[in-house]
Amino acid sequence: MKIAILGTRGVPNYYGGFEQFAEFFSVYLAEKGHEVYCYNSHNHPYQEKTFHGVHILHQHDPEYKYGTFGQFIYDYNCIMDARKRDFDIILQLGYTSNSIWFFLMPKKPINIINMDGLEWKRSKYSWSVQKFLKVAEWLAAKSGDYLVADSLGIQSFLMKTYKKESTYIAYGAHLFDTPNENILQEYQVEKGNYNMVMARFEPENNLDMVLEGVALNKEDQTPILVIGKHETKYGAYLKNKFKDHANIRFIGGIYNLEHLNNLRYFSNLYFHGHSVGGTNPSLLEAMASQALVIAHNNDFNKGVLKENAYYFSNPSEVKKILNTVKKSDNLHFIKNNYQAIANDFNWEKINGDYLQLFEKCMEQSTKRK
Repeated sequence: MKIAILGTRGVPNYYGGFEQFAEFFSVYLAEKGHEVYCYNSHNHPYQEKTFHGVHILHQHDPEYKYGTFGQFIYDYNCIMDARKRDFDIILQLGYTSNSIWFFLMPKKPINIINMDGLEWKRSKYSWSVQKFLKVAEWLAAKSGDYLVADSLGIQSFLMKTYKKESTYIAYGAHLFDTPNENILQEYQVEKGNYNMVMARFEPENNLDMVLEGVALNKEDQTPILVIGKHETKYGAYLKNKFKDHANIRFIGGIYNLEHLNNLRYFSNLYFHGHSVGGTNPSLLEAMASQALVIAHNNDFNKGVLKENAYYFSNPSEVKKILNTVKKSDNLHFIKNNYQAIANDFNWEKINGDYLQLFEKCMEQSTKRK
């Protein structure tokens, strides 16, 4: 099969979740003998024409000049190039900016779209942008030949809202089993004697709710590491709100995966407050790092963790969990989540599920001709 991957800044990954998936999956496809093309921004740090057997197609990306608007031009450039390539399948990762060009998509290739999360629910966007994203989601749902949902919650939403079937294929993670306690010294914490929360500083990730619970818990001064880039307006608000609580430590973003894995592994409680989107990569990484997950109570998180976590919906519940839950008493949760990564969320399985979908789509397409 001749396959294109659109919708990311490119491979290898220097940016985020979709780029990480694009890297793993494109290399997997190339190793299986398929002809794979991945679209990259013209200013991507990797400027070679191939990457482990994957063809790299650099296209002009003016996001650096125009901000978000530049993404629309980049996606337009990618789609116009794809019209010349005679692909069998085009995999679009996300819909936020490429969906408006649906009428320009080449007709011959099978158009498969990973629908991502409910982007229009994110409070960081203005009302007008949220409105646009809702329309973009509708366009993608209607124009895609096949849809992929990376969580059961998204799959249910697509059927209920658009009467459109989708294939559930989750995100993946690598198992972590090489702990190094020495790394904790850099963060001035001790094994099992700190909690942590990690997220982008956005209201729907419920950092405020978690930290309010910590602040209510005056009798316990166990440190909580707040990991994420906090040089934002919302970050400034949270830092000011909790400035009198010495046990709340704003660490900033950590991009060293070994450090993150060890911090998760040796933590007592790992809070996951995300409430919008599909299968969250950082949640899977926490499970793979053998953390005890305390998650916001919503269908997306429950679809992944099931009964193997504690859930919270308000600061009082956070406080109660802090006072009553210990990692050492819940090793069965950790074991079950670790096993879930091994069985259901490992990259080999995820890649295989996508390839199986591609083969099924090609077969159905051939029968229709």
